[in-house]
Amino acid sequence: MSKTFTQADVASHNKPNDLYIIVDEDVYDLTAFQDEHPGGKKILTRVAGKDASKQFWKYHNEGILKKYKGKLQVGSLNTKAASAPPKVEEKKEPVKPKAESGAVVPVPAAAPDREMSEALEPFGDLIPFADPSWYQGYHSPYFSETHAALRAEIREWVTNEIEPFVGEWDEARKVPDEIYKQMGTRGYLAGLMGMHYPAEYTNNRIKSVAPEKWDLFHELLLTDELSRAASGGFVWNVIGGFGIGCPPLVKFGKKELVKRILPEILNGDKRICLAITEPDAGSDVANLGCEAVLSEDGKHYIVNGEKKWITNGVWCDYFTTAVRTGTKESGMNGVSVLLIERSFGGVSTRKMDCQGVWSSGTTYITFEDVKVPVENLIGKENQGFKVIMTNFNHERIGIIIQCIRFSRVCYEESIKYAHKRRTFGKKLIEHPVIRLKLAHMARQIEASYSWLESLIHQISNMPEQLAMLRLGGPIAGLKAQATVTFEFCAREASQIFGGLSYSRGGQGGKVERLYRDVRAYAIPGGSEEIMLDLSIRQSLRVGKVLGMKL
Repeated sequence: MSKTFTQADVASHNKPNDLYIIVDEDVYDLTAFQDEHPGGKKILTRVAGKDASKQFWKYHNEGILKKYKGKLQVGSLNTKAASAPPKVEEKKEPVKPKAESGAVVPVPAAAPDREMSEALEPFGDLIPFADPSWYQGYHSPYFSETHAALRAEIREWVTNEIEPFVGEWDEARKVPDEIYKQMGTRGYLAGLMGMHYPAEYTNNRIKSVAPEKWDLFHELLLTDELSRAASGGFVWNVIGGFGIGCPPLVKFGKKELVKRILPEILNGDKRICLAITEPDAGSDVANLGCEAVLSEDGKHYIVNGEKKWITNGVWCDYFTTAVRTGTKESGMNGVSVLLIERSFGGVSTRKMDCQGVWSSGTTYITFEDVKVPVENLIGKENQGFKVIMTNFNHERIGIIIQCIRFSRVCYEESIKYAHKRRTFGKKLIEHPVIRLKLAHMARQIEASYSWLESLIHQISNMPEQLAMLRLGGPIAGLKAQATVTFEFCAREASQIFGGLSYSRGGQGGKVERLYRDVRAYAIPGGSEEIMLDLSIRQSLRVGKVLGMKL
C-alpha cells in the first residue's frame, strides 16, 4: 500500500541531503537524483519540500513522469482521492431536436431488419482525433472485443516498457535485444506477416487473441499501437526487417527451408531482413545488378554484389535477397529471390548513418562469392519479380499505418502543449491560428485513416491475386497520402512547439525525433511521385479490364 503524507510531512524534507517534492499530489524523493537532474541541483533546492507541479509541467512532458515514477515516488498526499471506477451511463432515448421554426426534427430510426450495433467502451485520453474514432465511443464495423483486448495489452507494454526509454535507444542507435526477444515471446512477430497466424511454427501466443481469430485488423492495431512510441527507429527495429523479409520466405519458400528457419525467427532468436535496394537501383527493381550465377555442378548460386539502405541488416542472420539470375537486358524477367544466410560466409555488413530512424540499423551489405544452395531459392528462378511485387503491398500498408499514427502523435503532443503554453496573455489553444493548424492536421489524419480501414477490409475479403490486381493502385495512392500527411503534421507541430521542437529531448522531443524520420517514410517503399503515378496507371489498367467507359 502506498505511503501517505501531509503537506507538513513533505515540507520537512527540504534539505539537499533530504529532498522531497510534490507533483500532482504524488510525493517524490529526489535526494539521490540531484546529480542526474539535467537542470542541475539548484533548481531542485528551490522547490525542496514544496509542490513543484507547475514548474515540472512547464519544462517536462508526461513521458518523463512515466520514466521516473517507479524509481522515485515514495507515496502520495493524504488529500489525493482514490481513482473512482468509470461510470456506466444508462442508455437514453435520442433527443428530438427542434428546428428554428419550432417543429420537431425526426431522429432516424434503426432499420427494422437490423439491430443497432454496440460501440466499444471508450479507451485512452479521449482527446478528439488523437486516437481512431472507435477508441472514443464511435461505432465501427471493423473492430470487436478481441481488438479492444489487444489494444489494451499492447498499450500497457508500450506505455510502461517502451515509451519512457525510446529517446535513450534512439541516441544509442540500438533497441535492447531483450525487447526484440519479447516481440517474439509475446507472439507479436508471428502476427505481423499480412496473413493467418502461423501457429504451426511457434508455441508463442498473443495473450489477448487466439490464433484462429487473428485478422488483418489485429495486425493494423499491433503496428499502430507500437507506433505510439513516436520513433520510426524503434518500430523499424522491432518489425521493419522482419515484416518485409519474412513473408516471402513463408509464402514462396520450400517447406523444408521454412520448417528449418521460421521457428527461431518467430521466437525472436534470429533476425531476417529484405535486401532489394542497391546503390544504383531503388524503386526501379528491374534494374537490379547483384548477380547470382549457378555453379557448374548446379548445386549453388554464387552471389556477388551490393545492397544499400537495408533495414536491420547489421543484426540479421538471414537476408531475403533480390538477385539477377538472367541477363541485364531481361529486366524484371531475369530477377530471382534467394534466402542468403550469414553463416554461408562472404557476407559483410556495415551500419549507415542516416538522417532519421537511428535505431533501425540501416545497413550497407556486400556479398562476395557467397555460395547459396539452390534449395534456398524463394519462388522460381527468373520469376522473383512476382515475389517482390506481392510483398510491396504489405510493406506499404505498414508504412501507411506508422505514418498515420506518427501524425496523430504530432497532433496529440500539439494539443497538450497548446493547452499548457501561454503567449500574449492567453493559452496557445485560444489563438485561432493555432486551432486552424490543429484542424488541418485532424482532417488529413481522419481522411487517411478512413481510407486505410477501407483498404484493410478489401484485402481481408479478396483472394490475394485479386487484391494484388485491384488494390495496388489505391495502396500506392494512400502511401503517398499518408507520408504527405505525416510531413505536414510534423511541420505544423514543430511550428506550435517553436524552439522546443528543435532541441533533442524535453517537451518537444517526440516532435523533433519524428521530424527527422519523415524522409525515411516518404522515400522507402516507393517515393511519393512514383506512388502517385503508379496509383493512376494501375487503377486505369484495372478499370479497363473491368469495362471502364470513357
